[in-house]
Amino acid sequence: MTVRPHRFRRVVLPALLAAAVLASCTAEPADEAGKPPDPARAPSGGVAQVCGKLPPGPSVAPPGAVTVDPAIPGDLAAKTRASGPGTTFWLAPGTHRLGDDRFDQVQPKAENVYVGAPKAILDGRKINQYAFSGNAADVKIQYLTVRGFLAPRDEGVVNHDSAPGWIIEHNTVEDNDGAGLMAGARQQVRGNCLRNNGQYGMNAYEGQNRITGLLVEGNEITGNNTGDWEKKVESCGCTGGVKFWAVDGADVRGNWVHGNRGVGLWADTNNNDFLIEGNLVEGNDSTGIMYETGYNAVIRGNTVRRNNAVDGKSYIDRGDSFPVAAVYISESGGEPRVKARTDKIEIAGNVLENNWNGITLWENSDRFCNSPANTSSGACTRLVPDHATCARPAIASGALFGDCRWKTQRVEIHHNRFVLDPAVTGCENTCARMAVLANFGTYPDWSPYKGEVVQQAITFDQGNKWHDNTYVGPWNFIAFEPSRNLSIGEWQGGPYHQDAGSTYTRQGGG
Repeated sequence: MTVRPHRFRRVVLPALLAAAVLASCTAEPADEAGKPPDPARAPSGGVAQVCGKLPPGPSVAPPGAVTVDPAIPGDLAAKTRASGPGTTFWLAPGTHRLGDDRFDQVQPKAENVYVGAPKAILDGRKINQYAFSGNAADVKIQYLTVRGFLAPRDEGVVNHDSAPGWIIEHNTVEDNDGAGLMAGARQQVRGNCLRNNGQYGMNAYEGQNRITGLLVEGNEITGNNTGDWEKKVESCGCTGGVKFWAVDGADVRGNWVHGNRGVGLWADTNNNDFLIEGNLVEGNDSTGIMYETGYNAVIRGNTVRRNNAVDGKSYIDRGDSFPVAAVYISESGGEPRVKARTDKIEIAGNVLENNWNGITLWENSDRFCNSPANTSSGACTRLVPDHATCARPAIASGALFGDCRWKTQRVEIHHNRFVLDPAVTGCENTCARMAVLANFGTYPDWSPYKGEVVQQAITFDQGNKWHDNTYVGPWNFIAFEPSRNLSIGEWQGGPYHQDAGSTYTRQGGG
């Protein structure tokens, strides 16, 4: 059997992420754990259709606000420097410019507010790298169009330095290089149009610190990764609608995530305590929702449709049978020792329709702390304080044997509706798959997970369970390793015992 390396590569990160816990968050999914979700929660149409439809800002300056004149280049940055913390700035109608140096930018002071009048635009003119930067907390940005900035790869235009407590709402952030937004702790991103940016709509990454209490709600996130970075930096894993790195507590709800070149919503490397709810995720080139090397999440009430066609077909064209999927759980699972609102990954009450494949649970046997095959460079699990201990001989026994690898475990998939119509997708057997699997461990030579160790664990021993789902279409199933294809009867029977209480209708995918 050909050993398949992990599917995605990512940007090299610093020696990541001291442990932190989320003190509070806005929703409590654990209160409803185990209850069948209401299918009506899944959106059936255009959630968050805000691009081109955002409410206008105030047509006159708010009381006490400093007026910014678009006819004066650099007026916004100059008046910010001259004013104290907590000042409100009203950007008058028109196109506002910064200076002619690439590092000209606005550096807010704590609790500053920036409000755009109708048709107020902050234009980087393909000269400036950043729009709003610095470490000031609790800044608010509203009703602006921010465009034409040239942030480098892995950097962002708005909140470039990931300062805490920013509120970013009712803005259009478009046609920039890098990420439209970065994110900091307690950031609220509400009702924005994040479109056609070079790398991401938003990149939630803060270096050595964990981002806590992040809210992403009611945004339209579309057309991002115009730079097609996965081709420029092969398998970089650095693109898509939104990328989350080491976020400890996030509510991602009611967004319309569509038409991005790459993954729609991607949580990568030691994220924890996510609620992904009520989103419409459709037409993204790759996976719709991906949760990778993370912990404890609830993914419920989403509509996920027509995703992964570009990526899925590319796998088939090159002869790779791996079941890339619309919802992809990779080396992620429930972990009671990591504090969160839930102690599992629950995928419930979603509608998956005409995607390239359904849900894949995957674990790379060769990916663990200190392994050369660990593509999250420098990162280790959140269960091992001293990463250096994940080495032989200690890793081969005791607690380190389990804690030195990210586990796809305690994943519960229930009360979802899976629909696939071959007339819509243009395929049948290769794009109608559910899967729980791992590769045969081979690398490095000191690995304690060689052979079928992880394949056995993910398939039978780690509490991964499908039940009470509805299938419409020619669905088939994969377990243990990529070549083990199962019918619904084999999937439900021994030794797998999956999908108890589920219904299966082969015909009628339309």
